[in-house]
Amino acid sequence: MYYYILGAVVVGVLLWTIGSYLVIRNIEEPKYTVLEKRDGYEIRQYDPYILAQTTVTGSYDEATNKGFRIIADYIFGNNTKKESIAMTTPVLETKPVSEKISMTTPVLETSLESNQRVIAFVLPSQYTLETLPTPNNQAVTFTEVPGEKVAALTFTWYASEERMETKKALLQEHLTRDNFTAAGEPKTARYNPPLSMPLMLRNEVLIPIE
Repeated sequence: MYYYILGAVVVGVLLWTIGSYLVIRNIEEPKYTVLEKRDGYEIRQYDPYILAQTTVTGSYDEATNKGFRIIADYIFGNNTKKESIAMTTPVLETKPVSEKISMTTPVLETSLESNQRVIAFVLPSQYTLETLPTPNNQAVTFTEVPGEKVAALTFTWYASEERMETKKALLQEHLTRDNFTAAGEPKTARYNPPLSMPLMLRNEVLIPIE
């Protein structure tokens, strides 16, 4: 009896592992080239890509779940063309940036709540800003990210808010050690569906650098 139970557990874990791999195997992600492998992280050059994003409030998990539902609603057909858009990875989270008035660009400075977060999906590369269907929900907006150089720290297992903050601090320490200067806010990136096997999870902290 013991061996039957053990065999069933082994088969279950094997199927869980295979399923966790197959579900993301053909999902598109932003294209990049690895420029350098450093101690604890790597430097990447990303091609341009487009984000569908929304700003939400709450803790990391609350905001991620709320933002995911809003953007998923758009890509599953809540848009002017009622068009479904293919799912891609990763789901990104970052803090919104408050922009100030400059001499040439009259952008109003806004007061940001400390628990505001931007949740974003990378959209398939086949689209441009002109060909994307317009969201029915005005909370969904688009932004075009130009090609950028990014420091990336990859890790596995579950991505709690505390763990993400620890990894952000670690990557920032690495960049200071190696004399790199950050050129933007850190982003967290999650690549797998929630029910994936923990050891198969891919999470990253991404920091644009000069």
